[in-house]
Amino acid sequence: MRGAVAVLAAVLTVAACTAAPRPPAPHPSVGPSWAYQLQDYRDGRLDQLAAGPYRTVVIDLARDAHADWFTAGEVARVRATGKRVLAYFEVGSIEDFRPEYPLLRRDAPDLIANEWAEWPGEFFVRYYDERWWRLVVQPRVDQALRADFDGVYLDTPLAYENIRLAAAQGRDRTALAREMAALIARISAYGKARRPGFLIVPQNSPELRHQPGYTAAIDGIGMEELFFRATDRRCADDWCAENLAETRALRDAGKFVLSVDYATRPADVRAACKHYAAEGFTGTVTVLDLDRPAPPCPRV
Repeated sequence: MRGAVAVLAAVLTVAACTAAPRPPAPHPSVGPSWAYQLQDYRDGRLDQLAAGPYRTVVIDLARDAHADWFTAGEVARVRATGKRVLAYFEVGSIEDFRPEYPLLRRDAPDLIANEWAEWPGEFFVRYYDERWWRLVVQPRVDQALRADFDGVYLDTPLAYENIRLAAAQGRDRTALAREMAALIARISAYGKARRPGFLIVPQNSPELRHQPGYTAAIDGIGMEELFFRATDRRCADDWCAENLAETRALRDAGKFVLSVDYATRPADVRAACKHYAAEGFTGTVTVLDLDRPAPPCPRV
């Protein structure tokens, strides 16, 4: 009997060692689900988001995407429900409806480069120019701090890949990547110096983690279309696998991941949610217009 017990113990030990590892859990600071809404806030208010079952909320810095900024009182009412609230704005492009656009056209038109073909009316900018920091980026961070956001959600780091080289004043893609990473690191240093714990969350371009100081400067990353492209198209291109590998590396470095996929078919929504659970990402499956909060993923 003693020999049989020993054999059984050995078998169980081998089984335990070869069992599939438990999937990573979402980062505890952001929870298992998040809401991502950039327009059409119900009645111009944040009540729907405050009442929702989310731990993290990303909203535009302004309720109308222009200059009607959300106030500290409005943000505080959402934060009072236990949520973290991040302010969205672009760091590598500017839309023609943003309040700074006329200012740039008047005082620094040379900062504006090529139009983004996929988003008419949005233009990549020479984000490495000190005037971009002074006229646009620093004032936006200051506004987020005044409104008591928990941090910033920084879109269009991918400008380093999409600004035309002819408009980049002799810079190649390597230099442009380095300068985008430096801009995000500067935002991080500026925000955290004024409010310790201020969160820095860039969207996309996870490969910037290879730039010196970048990973240390950010707290998490937002990733679009890791699993489903807009809309209901499974992400199967080579760049999808590359993005996922780079995102996993950031997750393994201790950064939280806010993943967003664009799907409406129930089977695709369920599939995306299963991916989030397997990867330990905080996920939302929503619509490209980002004009409503999506229901949280079902437990899988």
